[in-house]
Amino acid sequence: MQRNGPGRRALETPRAAGLAGVVFALLLTATIVLMRLGIPEGAGAGGAGGFTDTTQRNAVRAALALVPFAGIFFLWFLGAVRAHVGDVEDRFLATVLLGSGLVFTATLFGAAASAEAVLAVAHPTGSAPSLTTWDFGRHFAYTLMMDYGMRMAAVFVSSMSVIGTRMGVLPRWLTAVGAVTALVLLFVSSSVPWSELVFPAWSLLLSAHILLVGGRRRRVTLT
Repeated sequence: MQRNGPGRRALETPRAAGLAGVVFALLLTATIVLMRLGIPEGAGAGGAGGFTDTTQRNAVRAALALVPFAGIFFLWFLGAVRAHVGDVEDRFLATVLLGSGLVFTATLFGAAASAEAVLAVAHPTGSAPSLTTWDFGRHFAYTLMMDYGMRMAAVFVSSMSVIGTRMGVLPRWLTAVGAVTALVLLFVSSSVPWSELVFPAWSLLLSAHILLVGGRRRRVTLT
């Protein structure tokens, strides 16, 4: 019984990683879409007065409600992915992977806090915040998320792709997709709206791969 316990937990780790990654990808996608709809293009069009629209406010509030859960599931995803790689992981790359993942989570929460501040300065009657406060809040949130957060996501993707190539834990097509994703996040996401969606898309692909590998391992063990 004691030998079955640890073995059982080892088999369940890849499945946990895949499921956490799927949930994170869906939550982050929903957050990005709602934020883009609630504050389109950084809300440059229409100025602060455009945010008096109830639909925009509700979209941003819904996105902000999802952010903490997206961060939580990403941390589970990060930890379980490292467990999936196992003891053969390179310490240098593993440190970069862990550090970039933690910084990404911090910037995600920081951007959400900034957007929450924009909501807080609006009066209950629905009047818009001052133009100065509005501009600072929206620019800070978008800069923190798109310029810094997505670049940390690029480091996370690239380091995972290199680990996957060196250790043989990822197929070549997935490492190639990771390389393209990292380039988009590094050089495109800050200037092209919606391009940041490549990160949750890559996370979903990685999660699906981990689930498939975990399923095969379970079948081999049972046989």
